[in-house]
Amino acid sequence: MNEPIRDRLASVRRRFHRHPEPAWREFLTTATLVDEIRSIGVDELAIGPDAYDPADRMAVTEADLGPWMDRAREHGVDEELLERMSGGNTGAVAVLDRGEGPAIGLRVDIDGLFIEESTGSDHDPVDEGFRSEIDGTMHACGHDAHMTWGLAVLEAIAESDFAGRLVVFFQPAEETGGGGRPMAESRFADGLDYLLAVHVGLDHPTGEVVAGIEKPLAMAHLDATIEGTSAHAGKAPNEGDNAMQAMGTAIVNAYGIARHADGMTRVNVGKAEAGTASNIIAERASMEAEVRGETTELMEFMKRGFERTMRGAATMHGCRASVDVVSESPRADSDPELQALVAGVAEGVDGIDTVLPAADFGASEDATFLMERVQEEGGLATYLIVGTDHPTSHHTPTFDVDERSLRHGVDVLVSAIRDLERRHPVPRADTPGDAHPALE
Repeated sequence: MNEPIRDRLASVRRRFHRHPEPAWREFLTTATLVDEIRSIGVDELAIGPDAYDPADRMAVTEADLGPWMDRAREHGVDEELLERMSGGNTGAVAVLDRGEGPAIGLRVDIDGLFIEESTGSDHDPVDEGFRSEIDGTMHACGHDAHMTWGLAVLEAIAESDFAGRLVVFFQPAEETGGGGRPMAESRFADGLDYLLAVHVGLDHPTGEVVAGIEKPLAMAHLDATIEGTSAHAGKAPNEGDNAMQAMGTAIVNAYGIARHADGMTRVNVGKAEAGTASNIIAERASMEAEVRGETTELMEFMKRGFERTMRGAATMHGCRASVDVVSESPRADSDPELQALVAGVAEGVDGIDTVLPAADFGASEDATFLMERVQEEGGLATYLIVGTDHPTSHHTPTFDVDERSLRHGVDVLVSAIRDLERRHPVPRADTPGDAHPALE
């Protein structure tokens, strides 16, 4: 029998850290999760396409799945499990069904990033021997810690006298915004009374907990393509329709999309490519961009503006443009009732010295799909932050996690789940006389 996960939190996290896999390629990661979940023992375990409808996925790539599957195979993942994940259908959902009681969801994400991890001797994963083993890929956002929390919480609740239903979503493809929607559309999200989503760090130090984020930005990732006509740049430039020139106009104009009186908006063209040689009028240009908005409606406003700008710039230069939505996520705020409950339990967790009821998020997260689904069906949701001292920002080569926060996260989440079980149904704050019902 395996040593309890709660007694080996650091080693579990480090195992995930050594093997980061990007969105829809989390084959070894999923297999490792499955092994741990099976050791825990759950009432239902759904893997890949059994956990969601593959057609609901976004930002899917199949171009380079082979090498990632081969690597997982080399690390001992069996063929039956790899076959179940074919086509990049990674991730899992684990369910404990323990009789009458609340239905509680916990969402953690599992994918890594295309970042080359630091090799500096002052970087703890190097010094302590758990640096990423995959060149150009890294857990630079703490998802290795998130998975560790998900497993440890699942284990703790499985071994308790919990009454109710716990659903743990081990969600792939968060970094590309591609995995949240299929999890939210799945049958496992049906009838959830409460949802807890969680992140480590985000500039909050070890010992601090944010009970629920507010104002996450709605987001859309967009691919734009401009098609022109090639020609000899010296002999007959007038015969060409310059896609590169159109792209330049499009980028400048995209940053000029009008702001909106209803709230903040964002636009960024993060990647642009065009042309083949200096003496050829470019016939094709491509861009990868994103738009964000303080509300879902504002994101849609920016998306329409971006599409209009691309087509207008292309037309101006005799070209044609197309825009594809790669992925997107809505805005969903944490519910104050659940924030109050999490804040209350966090104050009693050993090692937690500061509890913030709420904090503005300022970024985007596709956990909002699950939050929105639960809230639309009458449930409560919160996205909490467990602080950690990280030497540099998320998404950098020297990002790391203070492993003391691993215990903090498990204790806060387990305490919140047990408190939800005890207090269910949690009264809503707009009920007369119940301004802070969860803290009574």
